[in-house]
Amino acid sequence: MLKKNVQLDGSSILVTGAAGFIGASLTRRLLDEYPDCRVIGIDNITDYYDVRLKHGRLERLRAYGDRFVFFRDSIADRSAVDRIFGEFRPSVVVNLAAQAGVRYSITNPDAYIESNIIGFYNILEACRHSYDGGRPGVGHLVYASSSSVYGANRKVPYSTDDMVDNPISLYAATKKSDELLAHAYSKLYDIPSTGLRFFTVYGPCGRPDMAYYSFTDRLVRGENIRIFNYGNCLRDFTYIDDIVEGVVRVMRHAPERRTGEDGLPIPPYMVYNIGNSSPESLLDFVTVLQEELVRAGVLPEDYDFEAHRELVPMQPGDVPVTYADTAPLERDFGFRPSTPLRTGLRNFAQWYKLQHR
Repeated sequence: MLKKNVQLDGSSILVTGAAGFIGASLTRRLLDEYPDCRVIGIDNITDYYDVRLKHGRLERLRAYGDRFVFFRDSIADRSAVDRIFGEFRPSVVVNLAAQAGVRYSITNPDAYIESNIIGFYNILEACRHSYDGGRPGVGHLVYASSSSVYGANRKVPYSTDDMVDNPISLYAATKKSDELLAHAYSKLYDIPSTGLRFFTVYGPCGRPDMAYYSFTDRLVRGENIRIFNYGNCLRDFTYIDDIVEGVVRVMRHAPERRTGEDGLPIPPYMVYNIGNSSPESLLDFVTVLQEELVRAGVLPEDYDFEAHRELVPMQPGDVPVTYADTAPLERDFGFRPSTPLRTGLRNFAQWYKLQHR
């Protein structure tokens, strides 16, 4: 197991996408666990989904007082990024800001180029210049990638050693581009960076466009849900607390800086999967979800689920299976996500009941 070489307590930590599902959960965990750290959050709070969820997350974070500093800005705004780096000089950066969603990328590509490419480039440039004048600068850049980079790979489980040169959505292409950019900057400027390929993150206060949340909304309204590929898809659902645990562990160890035989830096660069390593079929997933929604009182016991679901063909940009090989994560950080799907969906259903009562 790798030894910790990054001190989080007493540090200034920048979290981009701080009003997002993962960003807010991570920020809360850092502020709870490291009482002497300060978290600087940035988020432009787009209306991709209901902004009330984002404002609600931020409201909980503001309870930490001046240990949490928030800027409503876009990482695509270079001047805003440079201003934050100049004022707070973060020693750790976690880039979670991104335009998410495979299907949305088909109809709204501009949002993905702006946030996922230009925005990430601005973060990399700010990390690069954090060393100017001999300053210690950013000791570790951690950034979100996605299981989508694996495209239609037939080999499972997905390994970070697999070739991922054939994305089937613009979203996946932008995430693979981020990994390539990070590798180049690690090589050229000796920036320690770690990419994390997240697998279908879910849980309370999540994104309403995700299947578990959107299915619940539709069922509550008495509408039909559409199950793609006739239910013959497998997804590696990963509970939010497991994602956050993995991110925090990775943050505490930056890839080591080393010099190669050519006298140039060997890129201090790594990529890991964070997934549950236990794919579930969509039909089983829907069955568990409906059982937990009834158990929580979100839906009545006599709800006719069969009358409200449709089995439909695969949609563009989707893949039949996602399945994470997390052996390297377990080897290096002693951690493997393991929250059962039923436990995670039960927590979501209980939260949903309270949120919508």
